[in-house]
Amino acid sequence: MLAAGARWAPTQILGRQVEVLGEVLRDEVNLALWQRSLAAPVSAFAEHVLAKGEPLAQSMMIELASGEAPLGLANLVEHCAAIPGQADFLADVSWLVSAFAYLLDAKRIGLRLRLLDKAMCPRFHVDQVPLRLITSYAGVGSQWLREGVMARRQLGDPAAEPQDIGLIERSAAGHVLLAKGEKWLGNEGAGLIHRSPPLPSGQRRLLLTLDWLA
Repeated sequence: MLAAGARWAPTQILGRQVEVLGEVLRDEVNLALWQRSLAAPVSAFAEHVLAKGEPLAQSMMIELASGEAPLGLANLVEHCAAIPGQADFLADVSWLVSAFAYLLDAKRIGLRLRLLDKAMCPRFHVDQVPLRLITSYAGVGSQWLREGVMARRQLGDPAAEPQDIGLIERSAAGHVLLAKGEKWLGNEGAGLIHRSPPLPSGQRRLLLTLDWLA
């Protein structure tokens, strides 16, 4: 079934190689998901941050010139400098920012890093952005739906959300999602339907998102 306003049925592409991220540039693809595994030092650092349990909510706008590495990331998780693996973590975030910018020829990117103890967006929804990178460094990943599982006109209605867990797709820690929103030119009515997963009591999630601003 075609989404309202779309010329094709939105589809999702998953793969274990980084090249899969480029698939998001195809008109009909509203999700490219790289099923990567985190390097051990990066994963260990993220788990230590979760274990500390200290509040973490950092946001920044990153300006990039063509071919330059992102600046200002040294201020990210600076309070965790004593934890082994911080440099590896920052290098990984910097790589994701650079790759995201290169793919889109972006000049400005919004970055948010948060430690969550509850679902940030618990209802299935679509984002009002062109493209968003989403990755969990520790804890559970994001949840999303294949096209047709839930009627788009019913988004926001808890009773309309699928109850069969077999219909809900899941990413894992380390996986990188490039999710198109409603503001991607030509993707109106076809943004990826997704949500933050419910977190069991006592569990946390370290979430990074990148938004294409310009």
